[in-house]
Formats: sequence, C-alpha cells, structure tokens
Amino acid sequence: MKIATAAYPLDMLASWADYAAKLSDWVADAARQGADLAVFPEYGAMELATLAGPEAAGDLERSLHAVSERIADADDLHGDLAAKHGLHILAGSAPVLDPDLGPRPVNRARLFTPTGARGHQDKQIMTRFERDTWHVAAGGPLRLFDTALGKIGILICYDSEFPLLGRALAEADLILVPSCTEALTGYSRVRIGAMARALETQCVSVMSSIVGTADWSPAVDICTGMGGIFGPPDTGFPATGVIAEGVMNRPGWTVAEIDPARIAQVRADGVVLNRRHWTDQNGRDTSVTPVALR
Repeated sequence: MKIATAAYPLDMLASWADYAAKLSDWVADAARQGADLAVFPEYGAMELATLAGPEAAGDLERSLHAVSERIADADDLHGDLAAKHGLHILAGSAPVLDPDLGPRPVNRARLFTPTGARGHQDKQIMTRFERDTWHVAAGGPLRLFDTALGKIGILICYDSEFPLLGRALAEADLILVPSCTEALTGYSRVRIGAMARALETQCVSVMSSIVGTADWSPAVDICTGMGGIFGPPDTGFPATGVIAEGVMNRPGWTVAEIDPARIAQVRADGVVLNRRHWTDQNGRDTSVTPVALR
C-alpha cells in the first residue's frame, strides 16, 4: 500500500466552495501519487472557523463552536472524496461538541473508507493549552479499526507520547499520529513518540503536521512540522526507522510504500521482539533501591 501524510497549511477561507476546492485538490494530489491512505493533521479542520468570519475565528471559544457546526458537512465531503478516488482518508481533527460526552468539545479525528464506512477517534489526553485555556475535553475510548488496509489505530498528537496508549493498540498494523505543534520542541516530542510506538509495537506509524502561520487564530497561529512515516529499525525496515520524511515546514504530501508482510515478518522473526516481550516487564521487580555512590 502507499501512504500519503500531510504537511498541511491552514488558510483563511472566503466560502465553503474554497474549502471544498482546497480539500478536493489535496486528496486528488494524493490519489495521483497512488496513495491508498491520506492522513491529515490534528486540528486541520480549524480553518473552517474562518467561514464564520474573522471575529469568530479569532475568538477561542467561538472558533470551537464554529468548527463543530461545520463538521457534518465536512464529513460528507471527505466521504465523497474517499469514494471518488478509492482511498482511505483520515480527516484533520476538529473540536466536536458531542452531547453524549458532555458540554465541552472533544478533539476528534474521523476516518473514511472508499466503501462509505466511517469511524472516529477522540484524543485521550489533553495538552496544557487544551485543558487549561481552551477547555477541550477527553473523549471516547481508544478504537482499533479493521480496514481493507489492515488494522489501524489513531493516537492524536500528545497521545503518542504515552506508551500505555500505544500498547493498547498492540494489534495495529498502522498507528496514525495527526499532530499540531507550535515549536520544533513540540514537533520533536511527537515525532519521538511516534517512532517509539513503532518500535514497541513493531508496526508503522504515520505522523502528519500543520505547518505555517494562521494569524487569524490564537490557537493555531504558528505551527511547525512535516510529514513522517516510521517503522521499527529492524528486519525489513530502514536502520534509522525512518521510512520517509518531508521537509520541515514545507507544505505537501510525504509518500511511501508499505508492505504489510514486513510488519508480520518483523513481529514473527525480528532481531528483537519488543511487541512479544512487552509482558516480560510484568514479572520484574520494579521497586527501586536507593544506592549512594558519593
């Protein structure tokens, strides 16, 4: 399969037609490059707030509601494009007000298949900005999606930095890591998390990023990153674990071909077997004995 992962800039949109044209062009470009899966970044839907006007887009609380109100239409557009081009799409995540989960929005990524099936994954652990300033809430449970491309898990940005969340997705062939990071430090944390999850789970992880400036938003005004596709540095994969990566802050797709058989092979007969040996930790004495060496 071929995977395309985005370094995606946010735009000030004049109309819904502008958004539909932009998204259609991006998906068509991924399809032209042979992608079976296109991965957009965390908060990639925030540009929808500009459709409510610059004042709404520039207000933290109003922007959350403005995006949430557009998500049903955005989902239909993504579904149509997945069917038209015959590929899977992870849409840019969005603040979504879900009455089943409480009064505050969750950070939700939505997955679309060419056959019309849809699923979603909510972010599990909020960053300081999300919880203290934006008041975005943790959403529904982790999910594992059984697709024609294999089993797919999603760890949204900060979630990728927590190994037990990754371990819960131990059956995943692909772990998608849509991200939105302001500085190189944040990008690096998520990248390291994505690579660690690929190492531990002996799978492929796919990181997407927002890039560039969006001066109209106090939430996603400056973003740093690039696309990256990672595997375990072991049998059948690059020695660095980096299958493909883009150029820092340059918009566009990073594309790589992945052979699912290599995932099965490294899990069965890698030089090391991290995934299988994970439970060896359970029987270890993890108490710490202080030892003074002064």
